[in-house]
Amino acid sequence: MPGPGETLTDPAAPAALAGRIATRAPRVVVVGDALLDGWLSGPARRLGRDGPVPVVELAETSTAPGGAGNAAANLAALGARADLVAVLGDDAGGVELRELLHAGGVGTTHCVTEPGRATAVKRRLMTAGQPLARYDAGPDHPPRPGTIAALVKGLEAALAEPADAVVVADYGLGALDERVRAALSRLRERIPLLVVDAHAPDGWGALRPDVLTPSLAEASALIGAPEPAGKGRAAWVLAHRAELIGAAGGGEVIVTLDVDGAVRLPAESATPAQRSAARPGPESRACGAGDTFTAATAAARAAGICPQQAFVLAQCAADVAVEQDGTAVCTTGALTARLAERDRGGLLTHRDLMAVVGHHRRRGSRIVFTNGCFDVLHRGHVAYLRQARALGDVLVVALNDDDSVARLKGPERPVNPLEDRAGVVGAIECVDLVTSFADDTPAALLEAVRPDVYTKGGDYTPQMLPETPIVERLGGEVRVLDYLSDHSTSAIVGRIKAGRS
Repeated sequence: MPGPGETLTDPAAPAALAGRIATRAPRVVVVGDALLDGWLSGPARRLGRDGPVPVVELAETSTAPGGAGNAAANLAALGARADLVAVLGDDAGGVELRELLHAGGVGTTHCVTEPGRATAVKRRLMTAGQPLARYDAGPDHPPRPGTIAALVKGLEAALAEPADAVVVADYGLGALDERVRAALSRLRERIPLLVVDAHAPDGWGALRPDVLTPSLAEASALIGAPEPAGKGRAAWVLAHRAELIGAAGGGEVIVTLDVDGAVRLPAESATPAQRSAARPGPESRACGAGDTFTAATAAARAAGICPQQAFVLAQCAADVAVEQDGTAVCTTGALTARLAERDRGGLLTHRDLMAVVGHHRRRGSRIVFTNGCFDVLHRGHVAYLRQARALGDVLVVALNDDDSVARLKGPERPVNPLEDRAGVVGAIECVDLVTSFADDTPAALLEAVRPDVYTKGGDYTPQMLPETPIVERLGGEVRVLDYLSDHSTSAIVGRIKAGRS
């Protein structure tokens, strides 16, 4: 519950905002501790003879950038230009980490490889989606002085080119010592947005970060106040707002609460706090979600998205990461899909629609497409849309814009403007995505979406539809569904004009 004088707000974030990051492509420099995350999984059907431990029959292994590398990979996946400044190991793990970063679109020109240094690796052993064990390997000492000096030069070189933001990802592996912090302090005027994610956030306040993103435990350590047990974690954050902002250097503080979402504390005391709700997920899938949250915060703010909406985007991005196995990134398509689900009435641009459809298609989803005016929504519309959704996994509804409705139905139509029609259609539980088109037919949109199923409601056959040849050429099928003529919009409008109910 909000404390005295506090209001927890959660403003709507239109799904189209996710595409703004890719459109503007802000340049974000990430400096910190990069490591390699490894995942080993398989069935466990028996206990070992040499001890009462499960025997995992290894079936799958995967690796991904972790720590600062994961933050950079998420930035790149969201459409930002990400450059990493970090110390990499001089071993097979370091080579693999660099290759993974390159494959993910992350620049590593300013990374430093220390001769003889082992790469920090965290490997998790899983069975049936549950972790059995984790084992860590890596360097037994912080980077050598010469390595830190090279890292400072790499940071200076990275910021010689204008950057829209810098993300500090401090995992406590020793790379971000006082010399790197001093360099960041000297370069602070070149950094329009400084976001700090540190396992030990104390000491970073001197850099005056614009945003600090501690977990609850890290926030507790930052101000020396015991964290609450059980419920009331958000209330604890609100109660310690002034202390947290003061210890953070006077900037904004976002405290992440894992399954309980996050609380955003704006630096201005008169600005209400903001709280997000997380989509529940198993703890075993939470690895790296904090990196995703921080990366999405930085990317959105650097792209000019307001802090309130950037906060919502960041929570949705973290939810996407938690939905996936291993150390996952959130792509533009996945984020747009999540936001569209959250903000169901949001009208997607064609670009954002294609990002979402591509995300679903990669997951093997069956795409259903329909179109129409959907002016005065009635029982026939709802029944029809439910039938359409039952034919696949994702239902896309394309609405005629206002001008095309007027051309098709007459100058007195539509009764409701496009935004209102989209809001009502998008609120129906069976509708997944809503977009619009300006032409008299959705031919161009069908060519782009390439649906698996195209549906229409009416008393005709597929051969009578002009869209049928397009859909079939693209490998889809056309289905004509039930049509309730007594409930048509034209009939309703006619009865209203005639003064009949």
